[in-house]
Amino acid sequence: MALLLWQTLKEAIHAYTGLSPVVFFTALALAFAIYQVVSGWFASPFDDVRRHQRARSSAAEEAPPIPQPVQVGEITEEELKQYDGSDPQKPLLMAIKHQIYDVTQSRMFYGPGGPYALFAGKDASRALAKMSFEEKDLTWDISGLGPFELEALQDWEYKFNSKYATVGTVKVTVSEAETASVSEPAETDDGDAHVTKQEPTVVDKNLETPAESDVKNE
Repeated sequence: MALLLWQTLKEAIHAYTGLSPVVFFTALALAFAIYQVVSGWFASPFDDVRRHQRARSSAAEEAPPIPQPVQVGEITEEELKQYDGSDPQKPLLMAIKHQIYDVTQSRMFYGPGGPYALFAGKDASRALAKMSFEEKDLTWDISGLGPFELEALQDWEYKFNSKYATVGTVKVTVSEAETASVSEPAETDDGDAHVTKQEPTVVDKNLETPAESDVKNE
């Protein structure tokens, strides 16, 4: 039956087009490909909008919902490291000037693989002020920074306060606070000049001068 239909189709193609079935179907496929290309040139811009909307909606359905910020209270730096994004079940936290912020909503930036991932789970105040990615600057200690660096840090702080929820503070030990508060020796107006303090001269009243001794002997 199938063979009979194929034979009838070949005869019909040859009768109406004068082409063999192979040439006919090749030309048909080529015409369809050209139609797809040309129709793409004149596609409506609304088609692109609809495609983007469908892509966003599907991505939103696949992405897990962002949990509400949870207050962690006062924690140590060691405890803060647990919230560096390595555990997806925990919030993503980082701190500026001892204030802890929940940055879970920006996991693409501060989470694993993000451009600022090394700041997560830390108080990186010094690194943010200096825009440094060096390990030695990943600390809350901002002593010795210049006015421009402190201003940059303040801009970061304003941004975080307006965008992220504050969920706690970093506990600083007494030894760390004392280490950071040690100031450098103050310089005098003369730069390296040192002022030598003169010790007062003490005169023993029991000692007699040579003149007084002569007077008494006369």
